[in-house]
Amino acid sequence: MAKRRTHDPVPWLDESQLDAWKSLMGMLTMLPAALDAQLKRDAGLNTFEYHVLVQLAETPDRRLPMSALACAAQGSPSRLSHAVRRLENSGWVERVTSSEERHRVDARLTDLGWNKLVDTAPGHVREARRLVVDALSPDQLAALGDAARTVLAAIDPSTAPSARGETVDPS
Repeated sequence: MAKRRTHDPVPWLDESQLDAWKSLMGMLTMLPAALDAQLKRDAGLNTFEYHVLVQLAETPDRRLPMSALACAAQGSPSRLSHAVRRLENSGWVERVTSSEERHRVDARLTDLGWNKLVDTAPGHVREARRLVVDALSPDQLAALGDAARTVLAAIDPSTAPSARGETVDPS
């Protein structure tokens, strides 16, 4: 006779929680697609590729080890490799041997890639403002930021301000 599984009771969401959850799921689905569509239409990039360019641009020498870039861009090594190949084909990124460790490969933002990012950023920022920043009141935007940081800390405690040695302003 098969053993029956016993399940702990599930604390189902109440109506208010379910409404918030559905809204969040809708936003998590539709917002990235809208941002991606703008980037593809205006710059020929997808959101991940744009994020890779941003991560490289934010480093002092515009280069990162591929493994560090995968973490910074929040993508798998395989996804990053494919994105970097597409960016290389456009001349925006190049793979270079690390000057510190000969067996390590770094991705480096080229001058052409820097110019692409400078040209692309205004349209992307306009779209982010239109869809999120300007659509919310200042209080709603602050609450969204607080909620996002709280959820991120629940997913990965190292993202919490205290884990990064930062203090939180309670005001």
